[in-house]
Amino acid sequence: MKNSIKTAALAALVILTAACCPCRKHAKSTNIPLAGTVWQLAQLDGRAFAAEADRFTVVFDGKGNLSGEGACNRLMGSYEASASGDLKIDRMASTRMACPDMETEARFMQLLSEATHYRIDGQMLMLLRDGELRAVLQAR
Repeated sequence: MKNSIKTAALAALVILTAACCPCRKHAKSTNIPLAGTVWQLAQLDGRAFAAEADRFTVVFDGKGNLSGEGACNRLMGSYEASASGDLKIDRMASTRMACPDMETEARFMQLLSEATHYRIDGQMLMLLRDGELRAVLQAR
């Protein structure tokens, strides 16, 4: 009986130690990667934004290029992102179709161009300019 109590106590200690290991906390990160994810606008200038399917999206390809959709135009550009959250988006361009909600599309492109940092929290991508939250995008 003493051996079975010692064995059970040792097994419990091993399980507890493994569960508390700091490396496990980082291994189970729920953050979505910046590159390769389709991000859709969910909040613009502090206001909730309900984008239609396939509208107001951006995808970072991991090789320095981005693409997406505005209200009706395709967007493209280049970017540099660091693991620490620095972000620089350059050479933004779009097709030139006229459609409703062109003002929001122009603002979307502007906030992408002005972003200086990003932060990912779960499935949310926050775009910041000098520490100020400008937009929130959600992984689709």
